[in-house]
Amino acid sequence: MSIDTRTTPPRRRTAPAPRVRPEYRQRMRLADTLQVLCTVSVALVIALFLADGGAARFATPADVLTFLGVLAGLIGTDLLLIMMLLAARLPAIDRAFGHDGAMALHQSLGKPALSLILAHAGLLIVGYALAGEISVVAEVWRMLTVLPDMLLAVIGLGLLVLVVVSSIVIVRHRLPYEVWHIVHLLSYVAVLASLPHQLTVGALLVAGSPQWFYWLALYVGVAGSILVFRVILPVVRSLRARLRVEGVDRVADGVVSIRVSGHRLARLQADAGQFFIWRFWTPGLWWQAHPFSLSAAPTGNSLRITVRSLGDASAALGGLRRGTRVSVEGPYGLFTDRARTSPRIVLVAAGIGVAPIRSLLETASFLPGQATVILRSHTLADSYLADELAELCRARGAEFRVIVGKRPPGVGSWLPADAVAGPVNLLTLVPRLRDADVYVCGPRRWTDEVVRDARSAGLPPRQIHFERFDW
Repeated sequence: MSIDTRTTPPRRRTAPAPRVRPEYRQRMRLADTLQVLCTVSVALVIALFLADGGAARFATPADVLTFLGVLAGLIGTDLLLIMMLLAARLPAIDRAFGHDGAMALHQSLGKPALSLILAHAGLLIVGYALAGEISVVAEVWRMLTVLPDMLLAVIGLGLLVLVVVSSIVIVRHRLPYEVWHIVHLLSYVAVLASLPHQLTVGALLVAGSPQWFYWLALYVGVAGSILVFRVILPVVRSLRARLRVEGVDRVADGVVSIRVSGHRLARLQADAGQFFIWRFWTPGLWWQAHPFSLSAAPTGNSLRITVRSLGDASAALGGLRRGTRVSVEGPYGLFTDRARTSPRIVLVAAGIGVAPIRSLLETASFLPGQATVILRSHTLADSYLADELAELCRARGAEFRVIVGKRPPGVGSWLPADAVAGPVNLLTLVPRLRDADVYVCGPRRWTDEVVRDARSAGLPPRQIHFERFDW
C-alpha cells in the first residue's frame, strides 16, 4: 500500500453548516414535485376506477376477487409506465434525480409493478373461475381460447418477468451488457403486447369515459417522451454536431482514451463529470450503445472519454479508426460542479471511475488548498490517468493522494487491509471533510463503502455525490 497519513486528526469541533446553494433548493423542489406527481398518478388510477363503478359489486367472493384483480392490474400498469418515464432520459428527471437516482427509483418500482400485475392475473383467474363454477385450469384455457387478445397479454407478462429477473443484481452481473440491454428493450414490447386486452376485455376503458382519456394521455405521453428524448433529439443533435473519432490514445493495458471532434459542441450543453450514451458507426459496433463519462472537460470542438476493456464491445473500441462517425445521447447526470453546496471539494475515484473525476477536477471551482483528490487502485499499474491528475493538482493547488493495495477479504472497506487496521478513514485522510462536498466514482460495492464512510463522518446527503460504474 502507498498512503500518506501525515495529516493530523481533526479537532473535536462542530463545523459550520455549508451554505446551501439556490440550485440545490431548486433541484429538491423539482424532485419533490415529480414524486408528488407519481403519487397523484396512482391515486388518480384508483379514484377513476372507483368513480366508474369499480366498487359497485361486492355480492360474492368472485366479485371481490375480480375487483381486486382489476385494481391491481391498473396500479401495476401505472407503475410500469412511470418506470418507463424514469428511463426515458427526460431533462426534468435528470436534473432532479440524476442518472443513478432515476435508475434507483426505476429499479425500486420493478418488483412492486410485477407483483401487482401477477396478482392481477391470478386474482382474475380465480375470480372468473368462481363466477363460472369451473376449475382454475378450465378458466385459464377459456381465457386463452375465448377472450380476445389474452394470448398477447400472456406474452407481455412473460416478457415483463424476464426483464425484472434480468435486473436482479446476481443475474445482471452474469450477463454481457449488450444482452442485458436487449432484454430490457423487451419491456416496450411487453407494454405494447398487453395494451390490446385492456381495450377489448371488459368495459373499463370505454371510449369517451374519464378513464379512457386518462389512460390515453398517459400512454401517449410516455410513448412521446421515449420517442422524442431517446430517438429524435439524439439523432438531430448528433447530425448537427458532426461527431467523428479524432484519435485513440493508449492509457494502460486494456484502457484507451478516445478523442472525438465535432462542430459547435457547446450546443450540447455538456458539463465536466457528465456522461453520454455513445454509438460508434463501424462494423461490429454500430448496433451497440454504451454509457461512457467524459474524462476531460468538453470544449467547443472536442470531447474525450476513457474506456476500459470489460467486454467485447469496449475491447473493440481500441481499434477505432480516425474519422469514424459517432452519435450520442445526452449529456446526462448530476455529477457536476453545479451540484456543489460547499467551498471545499473531495474527489475520490477507483478504476475507470477516474474518468469523470478527472474531468470534474479540470473545471471545478475552488481556491488553492480547498481540494483533495484520492485515487484508489489495487496496483500502480491500474492507477489510470494518475499522471494527468497529478499535473492538474499541481496546477490548481489541490492535494493528490494515491492509495494502492487490495481490500481485506470479508471486511466492508474501500481502503487496503493495512489502512483498515490503522485505522484510516475518509475523515483522517481529509480533516476538513465536513466542510466539503465529496464526489465518488468507481465500482458499485466500492462506491457504496466510500459513501458509507462519508456518512459515518457526519456528512449530510446533499454533500455526497456518487456515480457507480455498473449497469
